[in-house]
Amino acid sequence: MISFTAKYVKIGSGYMGQIVEWPEVVTEGKDIEECRVMLRDALNEMMLAYQQLGKEFPPGNALIEQLPVEIKNVGQTA
Repeated sequence: MISFTAKYVKIGSGYMGQIVEWPEVVTEGKDIEECRVMLRDALNEMMLAYQQLGKEFPPGNALIEQLPVEIKNVGQTA
């Protein structure tokens, strides 16, 4: 079993979903649930294509962490 990290972004038409470790796996859905289903399908299809081509999957099981930054401090030197 391998786990990949899904990233969802709200867009005008609904949500865009992408696999963080595998940026080529990307899709859209009208809501987050549809996007989640479509992203899982896109991931399965990409894995199947990689298997057929004899290519290795990108490593999964990433640790994702949000790093808050104050906008007023961006671009300033220490």
